[in-house]
Amino acid sequence: QVLLVESGGGSVQAGGSLELSCTTSDKTDSLNFAWFRQAPGTEREGVAAIYWRGGLRRRYESTYADSVKARFTISREKGENTVYLQMNSLKPEDTAMYYCAAALRGGAPLDDSQYDYWGNGILVTISS
Repeated sequence: QVLLVESGGGSVQAGGSLELSCTTSDKTDSLNFAWFRQAPGTEREGVAAIYWRGGLRRRYESTYADSVKARFTISREKGENTVYLQMNSLKPEDTAMYYCAAALRGGAPLDDSQYDYWGNGILVTISS
């Protein structure tokens, strides 16, 4: 069982920044991670994912939802048990509960059905 704990949420004005952190109980580098969000009355949306690309590349790669590209950055350090989501140029439509998720296997990075473990979520509120 992998435990995930999110932190760093809060309220900021539009145009501001926040950094979310997801601390895991497992330091294995084999897990893939992602951030999802869900606003009231909407479906859960994949925001950003980071995964280990083996083979010749041997590096972390990331992917983003179109709605957050160039504004959000997901990151992690190899061997560390924290995943970050840096959120810049925040908009009111970014307001949601944000969830950290971890997957044992690869798959579609922003597909929530791929993920085995979930944090409890943290609220991000952006005011206009």
